[in-house]
Amino acid sequence: QVQLVESGGGLVQAGGSLRLSCAASGGTFSMYAMGWFRQAPGKEREFVAGISWGGGGNTRYADSVKGRCTVSRDNAKNTVYLQMNSLKPEDTAVYYCAATVTRLLAVVPGAYDYWGQGTQVTVSS
Repeated sequence: QVQLVESGGGLVQAGGSLRLSCAASGGTFSMYAMGWFRQAPGKEREFVAGISWGGGGNTRYADSVKGRCTVSRDNAKNTVYLQMNSLKPEDTAVYYCAATVTRLLAVVPGAYDYWGQGTQVTVSS
């Protein structure tokens, strides 16, 4: 059983930056592909970014964040990060990290086995 805890959310002005962290425990972190998702009020949960298992050599981004976000992982710290730059009001959402034992770099929530509790990101205009 893997436990995931996100941190780093907050209130930021448009154009600003945030770095989200997700600390994992209870499993072999390097064996999981990791994903970041977000959910705004009244909307479905959507994929933001993902990173492959092991060394994280493969990454994938939603078109809406491509060029503005970078996902990375530190297996020694059992932590995955999401660096978000040039933030926009439409980035406002609760951000979740997730882990999948399938090791696939999936973009659908149903492919992930473990989820964190989420961290709120609010971008003011």
